[in-house]
Amino acid sequence: MNAPATELTEQTHRRGGGRLGRKAMRSAPIASFPTLVRQIPVYEIVPDEAVELIHEESLKILEEVGCEFRDDGAIELWKAAGADVRETRVRIDRALLMELVSKVPSEFTLHARNPERTVRVGGKNSIFVPMYGAPYIRDLDNNRRYGTLADLNNFHKLAYMAPALHSSSSVICEPMEIAVPKRHLHIIHSALKHSDKPFMGIVTSKERAEDTMAMAAIVFGEEFVRENPVLVAITNCNSPLVWDATMIDAMRVYASHNQPLILAPFALCGASTAASAVGAVAQVNAEALAGVALTQLIRPGSPQIYGQFMVTVDMKTGAPMGGTPEAAQMMYLMGALARKYKLPWRTSGFHVGSKLNDAQAGYEANMLMHAAILAGANYIWHSAGWLEAGLTCGYSKFATDCEQLVGWYKYAGGLPFDDFKEAMAAIREVGPQGHFLGTQHTLEHFEKAFFMPSIMDFNSYEQWKAEGAKDHDTRGREKARNMLADYEEPKLDEGIADGLKDLIARREEKLPDSVS
Repeated sequence: MNAPATELTEQTHRRGGGRLGRKAMRSAPIASFPTLVRQIPVYEIVPDEAVELIHEESLKILEEVGCEFRDDGAIELWKAAGADVRETRVRIDRALLMELVSKVPSEFTLHARNPERTVRVGGKNSIFVPMYGAPYIRDLDNNRRYGTLADLNNFHKLAYMAPALHSSSSVICEPMEIAVPKRHLHIIHSALKHSDKPFMGIVTSKERAEDTMAMAAIVFGEEFVRENPVLVAITNCNSPLVWDATMIDAMRVYASHNQPLILAPFALCGASTAASAVGAVAQVNAEALAGVALTQLIRPGSPQIYGQFMVTVDMKTGAPMGGTPEAAQMMYLMGALARKYKLPWRTSGFHVGSKLNDAQAGYEANMLMHAAILAGANYIWHSAGWLEAGLTCGYSKFATDCEQLVGWYKYAGGLPFDDFKEAMAAIREVGPQGHFLGTQHTLEHFEKAFFMPSIMDFNSYEQWKAEGAKDHDTRGREKARNMLADYEEPKLDEGIADGLKDLIARREEKLPDSVS
Protein backbone atom coordinates (compact mmCIF):
# COMPACT_ATOMS: atom_id res chain seq x y z
CA MET A 1 0.00 0.00 0.00
CA ASN A 2 2.86 2.36 0.82
CA ALA A 3 6.34 2.65 -0.56
CA PRO A 4 9.14 1.16 1.56
CA ALA A 5 11.18 3.45 3.77
CA THR A 6 13.31 5.77 1.71
CA GLU A 7 16.62 4.30 0.65
CA LEU A 8 19.68 6.15 1.79
CA THR A 9 22.13 7.91 -0.43
CA GLU A 10 25.59 6.48 -1.00
CA GLN A 11 26.94 9.12 1.35
CA THR A 12 24.54 8.00 4.06
CA HIS A 13 25.63 4.40 3.62
CA ARG A 14 29.22 5.47 4.11
CA ARG A 15 28.21 7.30 7.29
CA GLY A 16 26.07 4.38 8.42
CA GLY A 17 28.91 1.91 7.94
CA GLY A 18 30.56 2.97 11.20
CA ARG A 19 29.58 2.51 14.82
CA LEU A 20 26.40 4.59 14.48
CA GLY A 21 25.16 2.53 11.55
CA ARG A 22 25.78 -0.76 13.31
CA LYS A 23 24.04 0.55 16.41
CA ALA A 24 21.03 1.70 14.37
CA MET A 25 20.63 -1.75 12.85
CA ARG A 26 20.52 -3.27 16.34
CA SER A 27 18.07 -0.65 17.65
CA ALA A 28 14.77 -1.48 15.97
CA PRO A 29 12.61 -2.99 18.73
CA ILE A 30 9.39 -1.32 17.62
CA ALA A 31 7.21 -1.27 14.54
CA SER A 32 7.44 1.98 12.61
CA PHE A 33 5.38 2.87 9.57
CA PRO A 34 7.23 4.20 6.54
CA THR A 35 6.33 7.54 5.02
CA LEU A 36 2.61 7.64 4.28
CA VAL A 37 2.18 7.73 0.51
CA ARG A 38 -1.36 8.97 -0.05
CA GLN A 39 -3.39 6.87 -2.48
CA ILE A 40 -6.56 8.94 -2.33
CA PRO A 41 -7.27 12.08 -4.36
CA VAL A 42 -7.02 15.55 -2.90
CA TYR A 43 -10.24 17.47 -2.42
CA GLU A 44 -10.58 20.85 -4.13
CA ILE A 45 -13.01 23.00 -2.16
CA VAL A 46 -13.13 25.85 -4.71
CA PRO A 47 -12.54 26.06 -8.49
CA ASP A 48 -9.14 26.96 -9.94
CA GLU A 49 -10.31 30.52 -10.63
CA ALA A 50 -10.84 31.12 -6.91
CA VAL A 51 -7.35 29.86 -6.11
CA GLU A 52 -5.96 32.20 -8.77
CA LEU A 53 -7.90 35.11 -7.27
CA ILE A 54 -6.37 34.49 -3.83
CA HIS A 55 -2.91 34.10 -5.40
CA GLU A 56 -3.29 37.38 -7.26
CA GLU A 57 -4.40 39.28 -4.17
CA SER A 58 -1.49 37.84 -2.16
CA LEU A 59 0.94 39.15 -4.75
CA LYS A 60 -0.71 42.58 -4.60
CA ILE A 61 -0.34 42.62 -0.81
CA LEU A 62 3.41 42.08 -1.11
CA GLU A 63 3.78 44.54 -3.99
CA GLU A 64 1.56 47.33 -2.65
CA VAL A 65 1.50 46.96 1.14
CA GLY A 66 4.74 45.10 1.67
CA CYS A 67 6.03 43.03 4.56
CA GLU A 68 8.19 44.05 7.52
CA PHE A 69 11.57 42.32 7.90
CA ARG A 70 12.97 43.61 11.18
CA ASP A 71 16.53 42.41 10.70
CA ASP A 72 19.44 44.31 9.17
CA GLY A 73 20.85 41.27 7.41
CA ALA A 74 17.53 40.44 5.80
CA ILE A 75 17.12 44.03 4.63
CA GLU A 76 20.54 43.91 2.96
CA LEU A 77 19.62 40.67 1.19
CA TRP A 78 16.38 42.19 -0.12
CA LYS A 79 18.19 45.31 -1.30
CA ALA A 80 20.76 43.23 -3.15
CA ALA A 81 17.96 41.22 -4.77
CA GLY A 82 16.33 44.39 -6.11
CA ALA A 83 13.27 44.63 -3.88
CA ASP A 84 11.72 47.99 -3.00
CA VAL A 85 13.08 48.55 0.53
CA ARG A 86 12.12 51.50 2.71
CA GLU A 87 13.58 51.16 6.21
CA THR A 88 12.22 47.77 7.34
CA ARG A 89 9.28 47.62 4.91
CA VAL A 90 9.96 45.45 1.87
CA ARG A 91 7.76 45.47 -1.21
CA ILE A 92 8.47 42.46 -3.42
CA ASP A 93 7.82 42.40 -7.13
CA ARG A 94 5.89 39.29 -8.17
CA ALA A 95 8.50 38.20 -10.68
CA LEU A 96 11.24 38.29 -8.04
CA LEU A 97 9.00 36.58 -5.49
CA MET A 98 8.00 33.69 -7.73
CA GLU A 99 11.55 33.25 -9.04
CA LEU A 100 12.75 32.74 -5.46
CA VAL A 101 9.85 30.47 -4.49
CA SER A 102 10.50 28.28 -7.54
CA LYS A 103 13.97 27.40 -6.21
CA VAL A 104 12.53 25.33 -3.34
CA PRO A 105 12.56 21.55 -4.02
CA SER A 106 9.10 20.02 -4.26
CA GLU A 107 10.24 17.03 -2.16
CA PHE A 108 13.12 16.21 0.14
CA THR A 109 14.41 13.39 2.34
CA LEU A 110 14.39 13.97 6.10
CA HIS A 111 17.02 11.73 7.68
CA ALA A 112 16.75 10.00 11.04
CA ARG A 113 19.62 8.73 13.16
CA ASN A 114 18.22 5.27 12.52
CA PRO A 115 18.09 5.04 8.69
CA GLU A 116 14.98 2.87 8.93
CA ARG A 117 13.09 5.90 10.27
CA THR A 118 14.11 8.25 7.44
CA VAL A 119 11.10 9.79 5.65
CA ARG A 120 10.13 11.80 2.56
CA VAL A 121 8.36 15.16 2.71
CA GLY A 122 6.46 16.64 -0.24
CA GLY A 123 4.51 15.37 -3.24
CA LYS A 124 2.14 12.55 -2.27
CA ASN A 125 4.09 11.90 0.94
CA SER A 126 2.75 12.74 4.40
CA ILE A 127 4.26 12.40 7.85
CA PHE A 128 2.66 12.75 11.29
CA VAL A 129 4.47 14.79 13.96
CA PRO A 130 3.48 15.25 17.64
CA MET A 131 2.71 18.59 19.25
CA TYR A 132 5.14 21.29 20.32
CA GLY A 133 5.45 23.97 22.96
CA ALA A 134 3.07 23.13 25.83
CA PRO A 135 3.95 24.69 29.21
CA TYR A 136 1.45 22.42 30.98
CA ILE A 137 0.79 18.70 30.90
CA ARG A 138 -2.19 16.60 31.91
CA ASP A 139 -0.52 13.70 33.64
CA LEU A 140 -1.18 10.00 34.17
CA ASP A 141 -3.38 10.83 37.17
CA ASN A 142 -5.34 13.39 35.12
CA ASN A 143 -3.82 16.37 36.93
CA ARG A 144 -2.95 19.56 35.06
CA ARG A 145 0.47 20.90 36.06
CA TYR A 146 3.64 22.39 34.65
CA GLY A 147 5.71 20.10 32.46
CA THR A 148 9.06 18.71 33.65
CA LEU A 149 12.06 17.15 31.95
CA ALA A 150 10.77 13.74 33.06
CA ASP A 151 7.51 14.45 31.23
CA LEU A 152 9.38 15.53 28.10
CA ASN A 153 11.44 12.33 28.26
CA ASN A 154 8.20 10.36 28.51
CA PHE A 155 6.60 12.06 25.53
CA HIS A 156 9.70 11.40 23.41
CA LYS A 157 9.50 7.75 24.49
CA LEU A 158 5.82 7.59 23.51
CA ALA A 159 6.60 9.22 20.14
CA TYR A 160 9.32 6.65 19.54
CA MET A 161 6.93 3.78 20.32
CA ALA A 162 3.99 5.06 18.23
CA PRO A 163 4.16 3.33 14.82
CA ALA A 164 2.31 6.06 12.90
CA LEU A 165 4.35 8.98 14.28
CA HIS A 166 7.23 9.77 11.94
CA SER A 167 9.01 12.33 14.15
CA SER A 168 9.66 13.00 17.82
CA SER A 169 9.17 16.78 17.48
CA SER A 170 11.30 18.43 20.20
CA VAL A 171 9.70 20.65 22.84
CA ILE A 172 6.53 18.60 23.18
CA CYS A 173 6.25 20.11 26.63
CA GLU A 174 8.46 22.66 28.33
CA PRO A 175 10.75 21.28 31.06
CA MET A 176 9.89 24.19 33.33
CA GLU A 177 12.38 23.39 36.09
CA ILE A 178 15.34 24.01 33.77
CA ALA A 179 16.56 27.59 33.32
CA VAL A 180 15.31 29.07 30.04
CA PRO A 181 18.79 29.87 28.63
CA LYS A 182 19.83 26.21 29.14
CA ARG A 183 16.51 24.52 28.44
CA HIS A 184 17.05 23.98 24.71
CA LEU A 185 20.09 21.75 25.34
CA HIS A 186 18.05 19.29 27.39
CA ILE A 187 15.10 19.39 24.98
CA ILE A 188 17.24 18.39 22.00
CA HIS A 189 19.20 15.86 24.04
CA SER A 190 15.94 14.20 25.11
CA ALA A 191 14.68 13.98 21.52
CA LEU A 192 17.98 12.47 20.33
CA LYS A 193 18.43 10.10 23.28
CA HIS A 194 14.94 8.67 23.69
CA SER A 195 13.99 8.29 20.02
CA ASP A 196 15.78 7.55 16.78
CA LYS A 197 13.19 9.28 14.58
CA PRO A 198 13.63 12.72 12.96
CA PHE A 199 13.30 15.67 15.32
CA MET A 200 12.73 19.43 15.35
CA GLY A 201 15.08 22.33 16.04
CA ILE A 202 14.94 25.24 18.49
CA VAL A 203 14.28 28.74 17.14
CA THR A 204 14.07 31.04 20.16
CA SER A 205 17.50 32.57 19.50
CA LYS A 206 20.39 32.39 17.07
CA GLU A 207 22.62 30.77 19.69
CA ARG A 208 20.05 28.09 20.51
CA ALA A 209 19.67 27.26 16.83
CA GLU A 210 23.46 27.01 16.55
CA ASP A 211 23.56 24.69 19.58
CA THR A 212 20.93 22.51 17.93
CA MET A 213 23.04 22.24 14.79
CA ALA A 214 26.13 21.42 16.87
CA MET A 215 24.26 18.58 18.57
CA ALA A 216 22.99 17.31 15.23
CA ALA A 217 26.55 17.34 13.90
CA ILE A 218 27.69 15.13 16.79
CA VAL A 219 24.99 12.57 15.98
CA PHE A 220 25.07 12.63 12.18
CA GLY A 221 28.53 13.99 11.40
CA GLU A 222 29.42 17.55 10.38
CA GLU A 223 29.88 16.73 6.71
CA PHE A 224 26.52 14.98 6.49
CA VAL A 225 24.47 17.77 8.09
CA ARG A 226 26.01 20.39 5.79
CA GLU A 227 24.11 18.91 2.86
CA ASN A 228 21.35 16.67 4.21
CA PRO A 229 18.18 17.57 6.14
CA VAL A 230 18.19 15.94 9.57
CA LEU A 231 15.68 18.19 11.36
CA VAL A 232 12.81 20.61 10.73
CA ALA A 233 12.47 23.96 12.50
CA ILE A 234 9.47 26.26 12.80
CA THR A 235 9.53 30.00 12.13
CA ASN A 236 6.39 32.07 12.58
CA CYS A 237 5.49 35.29 10.87
CA ASN A 238 3.84 37.69 13.32
CA SER A 239 0.59 38.35 11.55
CA PRO A 240 -0.10 40.77 10.12
CA LEU A 241 2.97 40.99 7.85
CA VAL A 242 5.95 41.06 10.23
CA TRP A 243 9.00 38.75 10.19
CA ASP A 244 10.95 39.64 13.33
CA ALA A 245 14.66 39.41 14.13
CA THR A 246 14.40 36.30 16.33
CA MET A 247 12.71 34.27 13.63
CA ILE A 248 15.03 35.56 10.92
CA ASP A 249 18.08 34.71 13.07
CA ALA A 250 16.90 31.11 13.35
CA MET A 251 15.98 31.08 9.68
CA ARG A 252 19.50 32.16 8.77
CA VAL A 253 21.12 29.41 10.88
CA TYR A 254 18.99 26.55 9.59
CA ALA A 255 18.66 27.60 5.94
CA SER A 256 22.41 28.17 5.66
CA HIS A 257 22.89 24.59 6.92
CA ASN A 258 20.41 23.29 4.32
CA GLN A 259 17.89 22.35 7.01
CA PRO A 260 14.19 22.85 6.20
CA LEU A 261 12.12 25.44 7.99
CA ILE A 262 8.37 25.67 8.26
CA LEU A 263 7.52 29.22 7.16
CA ALA A 264 4.23 29.53 8.99
CA PRO A 265 2.30 32.68 9.84
CA PHE A 266 0.66 32.42 13.25
CA ALA A 267 -2.77 33.79 12.42
CA LEU A 268 -5.67 34.31 14.81
CA CYS A 269 -8.31 34.84 12.18
CA GLY A 270 -10.54 37.75 13.06
CA ALA A 271 -7.86 39.31 15.28
CA SER A 272 -4.56 39.27 13.37
CA THR A 273 -6.36 38.86 10.03
CA ALA A 274 -9.62 40.15 8.63
CA ALA A 275 -12.75 38.41 9.87
CA SER A 276 -12.97 36.47 6.62
CA ALA A 277 -11.73 32.95 5.83
CA VAL A 278 -10.72 33.77 2.26
CA GLY A 279 -9.30 37.15 3.28
CA ALA A 280 -7.22 35.46 5.98
CA VAL A 281 -5.85 32.95 3.47
CA ALA A 282 -4.79 35.72 1.07
CA GLN A 283 -2.87 37.46 3.86
CA VAL A 284 -1.32 34.29 5.29
CA ASN A 285 -0.30 33.15 1.82
CA ALA A 286 1.52 36.46 1.28
CA GLU A 287 3.28 36.16 4.64
CA ALA A 288 4.35 32.56 4.04
CA LEU A 289 5.61 33.26 0.51
CA ALA A 290 7.66 36.20 1.77
CA GLY A 291 9.33 33.93 4.32
CA VAL A 292 9.95 31.17 1.77
CA ALA A 293 11.51 33.71 -0.57
CA LEU A 294 13.90 34.98 2.12
CA THR A 295 15.23 31.46 2.73
CA GLN A 296 16.21 31.31 -0.93
CA LEU A 297 18.17 34.55 -0.60
CA ILE A 298 20.02 32.93 2.31
CA ARG A 299 20.67 29.61 0.52
CA PRO A 300 19.18 29.06 -2.94
CA GLY A 301 17.77 25.59 -3.39
CA SER A 302 17.50 24.82 0.32
CA PRO A 303 14.50 22.62 1.19
CA GLN A 304 11.65 24.49 2.87
CA ILE A 305 8.06 23.90 3.95
CA TYR A 306 5.26 26.32 3.14
CA GLY A 307 3.17 26.56 6.28
CA GLN A 308 0.22 27.98 8.07
CA PHE A 309 -1.29 28.00 11.52
CA MET A 310 -4.76 29.46 11.19
CA VAL A 311 -7.33 29.29 13.94
CA THR A 312 -10.48 31.32 14.20
CA VAL A 313 -11.13 33.57 17.18
CA ASP A 314 -14.23 33.28 19.30
CA MET A 315 -15.67 36.73 18.58
CA LYS A 316 -17.46 36.70 21.95
CA THR A 317 -14.31 36.25 24.07
CA GLY A 318 -11.27 36.64 21.78
CA ALA A 319 -10.12 33.10 22.61
CA PRO A 320 -8.59 30.96 19.82
CA MET A 321 -10.73 28.03 18.73
CA GLY A 322 -9.55 24.68 17.38
CA GLY A 323 -11.43 22.38 15.04
CA THR A 324 -13.89 24.75 13.43
CA PRO A 325 -15.30 24.34 9.90
CA GLU A 326 -13.55 27.53 8.78
CA ALA A 327 -10.18 26.20 9.96
CA ALA A 328 -10.77 23.12 7.80
CA GLN A 329 -11.90 25.19 4.81
CA MET A 330 -8.81 27.39 5.04
CA MET A 331 -6.68 24.26 5.12
CA TYR A 332 -8.11 23.14 1.78
CA LEU A 333 -7.28 26.52 0.26
CA MET A 334 -3.70 26.42 1.55
CA GLY A 335 -3.29 22.95 0.07
CA ALA A 336 -4.43 24.16 -3.33
CA LEU A 337 -2.00 27.07 -3.17
CA ALA A 338 0.88 24.81 -2.10
CA ARG A 339 0.26 22.58 -5.11
CA LYS A 340 0.20 25.64 -7.36
CA TYR A 341 3.65 26.65 -6.09
CA LYS A 342 4.91 23.03 -6.00
CA LEU A 343 5.90 23.45 -2.35
CA PRO A 344 5.86 20.89 0.46
CA TRP A 345 3.39 22.17 3.02
CA ARG A 346 2.57 21.90 6.68
CA THR A 347 -0.68 22.06 8.57
CA SER A 348 -1.92 20.88 11.96
CA GLY A 349 -3.86 17.69 12.53
CA PHE A 350 -5.25 17.30 16.04
CA HIS A 351 -5.01 20.82 17.49
CA VAL A 352 -8.08 21.36 19.62
CA GLY A 353 -9.41 23.88 22.10
CA SER A 354 -10.86 21.33 24.51
CA LYS A 355 -9.32 21.21 27.99
CA LEU A 356 -9.87 17.46 28.30
CA ASN A 357 -9.61 14.38 26.13
CA ASP A 358 -13.36 14.38 25.72
CA ALA A 359 -16.05 14.41 23.04
CA GLN A 360 -15.27 18.03 22.11
CA ALA A 361 -11.63 17.07 21.55
CA GLY A 362 -12.73 14.20 19.32
CA TYR A 363 -15.06 16.36 17.24
CA GLU A 364 -12.44 19.06 16.77
CA ALA A 365 -9.65 16.61 15.94
CA ASN A 366 -11.71 14.76 13.35
CA MET A 367 -12.70 18.01 11.62
CA LEU A 368 -9.07 19.05 11.19
CA MET A 369 -7.39 15.73 10.44
CA HIS A 370 -9.96 14.94 7.78
CA ALA A 371 -9.15 18.24 6.11
CA ALA A 372 -5.39 17.74 6.50
CA ILE A 373 -5.54 14.34 4.78
CA LEU A 374 -7.93 15.35 2.00
CA ALA A 375 -6.10 18.63 1.40
CA GLY A 376 -2.89 16.66 0.79
CA ALA A 377 -0.75 18.04 3.63
CA ASN A 378 2.82 16.77 3.74
CA TYR A 379 3.91 17.67 7.29
CA ILE A 380 0.98 17.13 9.63
CA TRP A 381 2.08 18.66 12.91
CA HIS A 382 0.41 18.70 16.33
CA SER A 383 -0.80 15.16 15.62
CA ALA A 384 -0.49 13.85 19.18
CA GLY A 385 -1.10 15.26 22.64
CA TRP A 386 -2.54 18.71 21.92
CA LEU A 387 -5.11 20.14 24.35
CA GLU A 388 -6.29 23.59 25.44
CA ALA A 389 -5.18 25.46 22.30
CA GLY A 390 -1.66 24.11 22.73
CA LEU A 391 -1.17 25.14 26.36
CA THR A 392 -1.34 21.52 27.53
CA CYS A 393 -0.05 18.16 26.34
CA GLY A 394 -2.04 15.24 27.69
CA TYR A 395 -0.72 11.72 28.24
CA SER A 396 -4.12 10.24 27.48
CA LYS A 397 -4.61 12.49 24.46
CA PHE A 398 -1.16 11.52 23.18
CA ALA A 399 -1.92 7.80 23.38
CA THR A 400 -5.41 8.02 21.89
CA ASP A 401 -4.21 10.33 19.10
CA CYS A 402 -1.47 7.85 18.20
CA GLU A 403 -4.04 5.08 17.91
CA GLN A 404 -6.22 7.24 15.67
CA LEU A 405 -3.22 8.01 13.46
CA VAL A 406 -3.01 4.33 12.59
CA GLY A 407 -6.57 4.61 11.28
CA TRP A 408 -5.82 7.78 9.33
CA TYR A 409 -2.71 6.16 7.86
CA LYS A 410 -4.88 3.30 6.62
CA TYR A 411 -7.57 5.70 5.36
CA ALA A 412 -5.15 7.79 3.32
CA GLY A 413 -3.39 4.72 1.97
CA GLY A 414 -6.44 3.92 -0.13
CA LEU A 415 -8.42 0.74 -0.69
CA PRO A 416 -6.22 -2.20 -1.70
CA PHE A 417 -7.56 -4.69 -4.24
CA ASP A 418 -4.77 -7.23 -3.87
CA ASP A 419 -6.99 -9.86 -2.21
CA PHE A 420 -10.19 -9.13 -4.14
CA LYS A 421 -10.04 -12.36 -6.15
CA GLU A 422 -9.58 -14.45 -2.98
CA ALA A 423 -12.47 -12.62 -1.28
CA MET A 424 -14.75 -13.48 -4.18
CA ALA A 425 -13.65 -17.09 -3.96
CA ALA A 426 -14.52 -17.09 -0.24
CA ILE A 427 -18.10 -16.02 -1.08
CA ARG A 428 -18.43 -18.98 -3.38
CA GLU A 429 -16.94 -21.27 -0.73
CA VAL A 430 -19.36 -20.18 2.02
CA GLY A 431 -22.53 -19.68 -0.01
CA PRO A 432 -25.90 -18.67 1.51
CA GLN A 433 -26.50 -18.75 5.27
CA GLY A 434 -22.93 -19.58 6.21
CA HIS A 435 -20.24 -17.52 7.89
CA PHE A 436 -16.72 -16.50 6.98
CA LEU A 437 -14.94 -16.81 10.34
CA GLY A 438 -13.26 -20.11 9.51
CA THR A 439 -12.45 -19.62 5.84
CA GLN A 440 -8.84 -19.67 4.68
CA HIS A 441 -9.22 -16.14 3.37
CA THR A 442 -10.33 -14.84 6.80
CA LEU A 443 -7.56 -16.69 8.61
CA GLU A 444 -4.99 -15.18 6.27
CA HIS A 445 -6.32 -11.62 6.28
CA PHE A 446 -8.17 -10.87 9.54
CA GLU A 447 -5.20 -9.20 11.24
CA LYS A 448 -4.75 -6.54 8.56
CA ALA A 449 -8.18 -6.40 6.88
CA PHE A 450 -9.66 -3.81 9.23
CA PHE A 451 -8.51 -1.14 11.66
CA MET A 452 -8.47 -2.76 15.11
CA PRO A 453 -7.92 -0.17 17.85
CA SER A 454 -7.06 -1.31 21.36
CA ILE A 455 -8.05 1.81 23.36
CA MET A 456 -11.52 2.30 21.84
CA ASP A 457 -14.11 -0.03 23.38
CA PHE A 458 -16.62 -2.00 21.29
CA ASN A 459 -17.64 -4.59 23.87
CA SER A 460 -21.17 -5.07 25.15
CA TYR A 461 -22.38 -2.83 27.93
CA GLU A 462 -22.16 -5.74 30.37
CA GLN A 463 -18.57 -6.55 29.42
CA TRP A 464 -17.57 -2.88 29.55
CA LYS A 465 -19.13 -2.53 33.03
CA ALA A 466 -17.47 -5.71 34.27
CA GLU A 467 -14.09 -4.35 33.21
CA GLY A 468 -14.51 -1.18 35.25
CA ALA A 469 -16.78 1.02 33.08
CA LYS A 470 -13.75 3.03 31.98
CA ASP A 471 -14.17 6.00 29.68
CA HIS A 472 -11.91 6.69 26.71
CA ASP A 473 -9.76 9.17 28.61
CA THR A 474 -9.06 6.64 31.38
CA ARG A 475 -8.18 3.93 28.88
CA GLY A 476 -5.85 6.38 27.15
CA ARG A 477 -3.95 7.03 30.38
CA GLU A 478 -3.67 3.30 30.97
CA LYS A 479 -2.33 2.82 27.45
CA ALA A 480 0.28 5.55 27.94
CA ARG A 481 1.35 4.03 31.26
CA ASN A 482 1.71 0.58 29.67
CA MET A 483 3.67 1.94 26.72
CA LEU A 484 6.13 3.64 29.05
CA ALA A 485 6.53 0.42 31.05
CA ASP A 486 7.43 -1.43 27.84
CA TYR A 487 9.85 1.23 26.54
CA GLU A 488 13.37 0.19 25.57
CA GLU A 489 15.81 2.95 24.71
CA PRO A 490 17.27 3.00 21.17
CA LYS A 491 20.73 3.65 22.56
CA LEU A 492 23.15 6.09 21.03
CA ASP A 493 26.68 5.03 20.23
CA GLU A 494 28.72 5.53 23.41
CA GLY A 495 31.06 8.06 21.81
CA ILE A 496 28.13 10.09 20.47
CA ALA A 497 26.33 10.00 23.82
CA ASP A 498 29.48 11.25 25.55
CA GLY A 499 29.94 13.95 22.92
CA LEU A 500 26.43 15.29 23.54
CA LYS A 501 26.92 15.31 27.31
CA ASP A 502 30.23 17.13 26.93
CA LEU A 503 28.72 19.80 24.68
CA ILE A 504 25.84 20.34 27.10
CA ALA A 505 28.23 20.68 30.05
CA ARG A 506 30.45 23.17 28.21
CA ARG A 507 27.53 25.29 27.05
CA GLU A 508 25.87 25.27 30.49
CA GLU A 509 29.05 26.68 32.01
CA LYS A 510 28.79 29.69 29.72
CA LEU A 511 25.03 30.26 29.78
CA PRO A 512 23.26 32.24 32.52
CA ASP A 513 20.51 30.87 34.74
CA SER A 514 18.06 33.59 33.85
CA VAL A 515 17.03 35.65 30.87
CA SER A 516 18.50 39.16 31.08
